[in-house]
Amino acid sequence: MQTNGGKALMKSLEAEGVEIVFGLPGGAILPAYDPLIDSKLRHILVRHEQGAGHMAEGYAHATGRPGVAMVTSGPAATNMVTPLADAMLDSVPMVCITGQVASAAIGTDAFQECDTTGITMAVTKHNFLVTEAAEIPQVIHDAFYIATTGRPGPVLVDIPKDLVDPGNPRSQFEDYDPTGHDLPGYHPVIEPDREAVRAAAEMILAAKRPVIYSGGGILKARGADALRALAELLDIHVVTTLMNRGGFPDDHPLALGMPGMHGNYTAVTAMQQADLLITLGARFDDRVTGRLDGFAPSAKVIHADIDPAEFNKIRHADVSIQGDVRLTIEALIEAIAELGGADEQPDRTPWKSLVSGWQETYPLTYGEWHEGEGLKPQFVIEQLRDLSPDDTIVASGVGQHQMWASQFWKFNYPYTWINSGGLGTMGFAVPAAIGAKAGMPDRTVWAIDGDGCFQMTNQELVTATLERLPVKIAILNNGYLGMVRQWQELFYDERYSEVKLRADLPDFKMLAESMGCVGMRVEHPDDVASAIEEANAIDDRPVVIDFRTEASENVYPMVPAGKTNSDVIVHPLQGGDPYGGAK
Repeated sequence: MQTNGGKALMKSLEAEGVEIVFGLPGGAILPAYDPLIDSKLRHILVRHEQGAGHMAEGYAHATGRPGVAMVTSGPAATNMVTPLADAMLDSVPMVCITGQVASAAIGTDAFQECDTTGITMAVTKHNFLVTEAAEIPQVIHDAFYIATTGRPGPVLVDIPKDLVDPGNPRSQFEDYDPTGHDLPGYHPVIEPDREAVRAAAEMILAAKRPVIYSGGGILKARGADALRALAELLDIHVVTTLMNRGGFPDDHPLALGMPGMHGNYTAVTAMQQADLLITLGARFDDRVTGRLDGFAPSAKVIHADIDPAEFNKIRHADVSIQGDVRLTIEALIEAIAELGGADEQPDRTPWKSLVSGWQETYPLTYGEWHEGEGLKPQFVIEQLRDLSPDDTIVASGVGQHQMWASQFWKFNYPYTWINSGGLGTMGFAVPAAIGAKAGMPDRTVWAIDGDGCFQMTNQELVTATLERLPVKIAILNNGYLGMVRQWQELFYDERYSEVKLRADLPDFKMLAESMGCVGMRVEHPDDVASAIEEANAIDDRPVVIDFRTEASENVYPMVPAGKTNSDVIVHPLQGGDPYGGAK
């Protein structure tokens, strides 16, 4: 049976189980939008292509299924570069379809032409330029396979206009259903090597100060239950990186929380003084390690990861285990049982007492609110946490509010924390929250954003209103680019260069209302709870709350750039000296 490229594209997306496509039509992709009308796909029309990409990411984070974005050529494709780079660094499964100028016009500098595959090669796991319409079913099949297997990531498919135009003979071909994949060189290793697993198990049973260093790979592998089983079997503390918040419950007695530049003191220091790091689905990111030559100097390293490129890239591993991290953890549990079980471990009472002492001495803290000051942002997040459902999905932008959200929200459920970790993309929160709500419509979704971030992508609230996606946005509005201001205060002698915004311009309440949302403004602590409760009760449209927060508030603990994690600065209330040294 004859078909055409446009129809084949829609059929192929349906065959891959796609339910939602985030996109914006334009000239080169226009022929593909016509058969979309007759497909089973729900299309969410964004206001900017970057929003489509971040919505696809938010959808993928929340559901575990690949997000899909579809935009046109030229500037639309270049607007997708940031979401693709974001997804690449955070291993988010995503398929992006871009239109391209007609085949004969490629290379002529035609209207809205750019070398999309060339531009995106460095920010995609793989990309395709379709040259024949008959390739479309197989290419789409391959794209989803690549995006979701091995280390997940974004895949781009660039399709010339003539190949999806039903009026063009080049678009016609005999329909077929693709089977299998012919991808030379792409053979993800899923099953861990049993000898390496046994060697790791022996190291674990010999360690006196072990820490499980768990990263975002836990969530990508759906390995949260396995991680908990391993930790409880061995009675070993767990740190959860920014990308694995929720991968191990914060209320668990073995949970140490987030390590790194703005991690809590106990998580940072436990890693620093460990004699063994059991590294599961983490990549020794510079925000976790601090100055590398001073990171965990006495620790041996077990490194389990799906991507062999991560082994010994930053920190030498004594044992490397390639494979799906959930399967690796399950294999570790088996190997430990074969070696005699957890009873074969040494007495770790002194280590546990040391960790407990750090927890008691250096909990997360913040100062009291005083009349005339802005709200304490940490207090706002605690109220959001306590007054929202336990399984609320939280998306964040990037900056101080991101760190406070990760620190002060209690993540006890996996797949409830969505943020831009590796790329640090301001403007991520609003569209990512919308994508998460589209994928999980029965869940409460809060975006915790800063006033700087919010002004980058807030137009997507029009999308949320029209698509009936009632997300809730908490703006921690301090009138500054807060994290930059903090660094200029502490490390540039309070020389504030181009960081001051205007807390009252725009008027976020009125801006929200103009986009069909409920808008609120909160300036006093006594009004925080009632505003949140009101927002949580609204389920027919988005809500935006402008929380006016204290501009001088800084994020602690903090490891200064260029310092080791041993130089972590705790809150001044706990004796930390941000100007002259570390606690």
